[in-house]
Amino acid sequence: MGSNDGWTGRDLARVAVFAAVIVVLGMVGPIPGPGAVPITAQTLGVMLTGAILGARRGAASVLIVFLLVAIGLPVLAGGRGGLGVFLGPTAGFLIGWLPAAVVIGLIAHSGLLTWWRTGIACLVGGVVVVYAVGIPVQALSAGQPLSLAALQSMAFLPGDVIKAVVATLLAVLLFRAYPPAFPDRVRARRPVSAA
Repeated sequence: MGSNDGWTGRDLARVAVFAAVIVVLGMVGPIPGPGAVPITAQTLGVMLTGAILGARRGAASVLIVFLLVAIGLPVLAGGRGGLGVFLGPTAGFLIGWLPAAVVIGLIAHSGLLTWWRTGIACLVGGVVVVYAVGIPVQALSAGQPLSLAALQSMAFLPGDVIKAVVATLLAVLLFRAYPPAFPDRVRARRPVSAA
């Protein structure tokens, strides 16, 4: 491990800021969705967190949000918090944020941060991974067939794809406009533009 793998004070600040971004996006409020799962903007925050901070730092941001939820702070959409949210029908979609941030970070930061790599990362991590965790938990919790839970979740797909596109655009634009928002090893891959 090189010296670039260590966390700096700036990294800790980034982790805290992106935990706050996820929380703030919960203030938008949930939109009732099919089944028991509401539509929220917080998954957009998870996608941005993974795409900008990478796997480890993105996961740390999500874990901070989980800690805030667990101690009862109303940081989820609709002012929800407490241990009970980790047990209901939406629990899988919430728990899916952690592997989503990791997968997004691993894919997006696997090379030069480009729009196509970031887009794939947000779609795979922010949609496929979250659904892969969320749908089975919803089916189990609601006592319904997996196929019904999957069908109900398809109503969220267009919105989640839009969130992935928005996260991709924001991450790539931020990378071009303000590279210090990204970890050192990602910035080191940035091509030097001609003056």
